[in-house]
Amino acid sequence: MKTKIFCDIADFKTIRFFNKKSLVDGFTTNPSLMRLAGAKNYKDYSLKILKVCKKKPISFEVFADNSIEMLKQAYKINSWGKNVYVKIPVVNSKGIFMGSVIKELSDKGIKLNITAVYTFEQVKKIYKKLNKKTKSIISIFAGRMADKGKDPLPIFKKSISLTKKNKKIEILWASTREAYNYIQAVQLNCQIITMPPKIISQISLFGKSSNKLTLDTVKGFLSDSKKSKFKI
Repeated sequence: MKTKIFCDIADFKTIRFFNKKSLVDGFTTNPSLMRLAGAKNYKDYSLKILKVCKKKPISFEVFADNSIEMLKQAYKINSWGKNVYVKIPVVNSKGIFMGSVIKELSDKGIKLNITAVYTFEQVKKIYKKLNKKTKSIISIFAGRMADKGKDPLPIFKKSISLTKKNKKIEILWASTREAYNYIQAVQLNCQIITMPPKIISQISLFGKSSNKLTLDTVKGFLSDSKKSKFKI
């Protein structure tokens, strides 16, 4: 099984660039990335992205904080394109599980990406609410867990084992911190990993020999010392 690579970005030019690359299988966005990209109108900016990303899956997230408004936003986002996944946070800002939202949308055949997941207990609750005939993604935030000293691998192993019999439901490695995370995701048989453009560029260099890496590193040191005109 191939671990699909998604690009975690909302910048229009970057999406247009990576949409042409066979290495990248899809995209993930979130309200923070949209803000960073300079989006002023959420819908207009998303539709602009969809003009260049017409086939590869892309996730756009709701930003409402209650179930009624989340559902309204989700239906609108779903209407933007057949390749769109609607991103739903596992809980709202008050810590309330969005199970009713997940169930209603999934039962209606709307592709979902459930985000901000940190525990296997959350994965189990999400899995129960998902319609097993509807395509869905569960995004587990590996990097943010590791940042806090928690090993994310056991959660991934349990989650992949739980969902492996259902081809419609995929586990996604989110908040990627380094290129080696891709190797970890592959070893786990994780279906998707999403990562920033810089790490995708690093992965494209996989396969370089150790001698070549040494040579490139030394050349970099030499170049910087010449540019700085260092003397001893």
